[in-house]
Amino acid sequence: MSPSFQSGWSAVGILLLRAAGGATFIVQGAAWLAIWHQLNLQMLAIALLTVVSGALLVTGYRTRLAAGAAVMVGVVNLFSWFPYANVGLFATKTTVGFASVVAAALVCVGPGTFSLDGRLFGRREIVIPSPKN
Repeated sequence: MSPSFQSGWSAVGILLLRAAGGATFIVQGAAWLAIWHQLNLQMLAIALLTVVSGALLVTGYRTRLAAGAAVMVGVVNLFSWFPYANVGLFATKTTVGFASVVAAALVCVGPGTFSLDGRLFGRREIVIPSPKN
């Protein structure tokens, strides 16, 4: 069994992880974008990256790449390397830490069966023809 495309209850668990983590990052990015007129170019780029990575996590497309980007956003926010770190859901370091751990778990386990990655790149049946004698 491929660890990236779990089936059964494992796939449902991965779907729930992706939905919760992705929604968290979408809401946080939207909160930052709501104050777009106060943001510099660097912070605006991080806010857009947060929304995009959250949307990719929810849909399950390029899950490991999106989760890696979400982990980077979480680490940057955790250490407050940019201003306006206390807007939205990431108001406490505990919340940022939990969201980053969920994203890191998704980097490890992959997209699961119920995802666009699972649909596009999932299990395939390989038929090997018998040799003709």
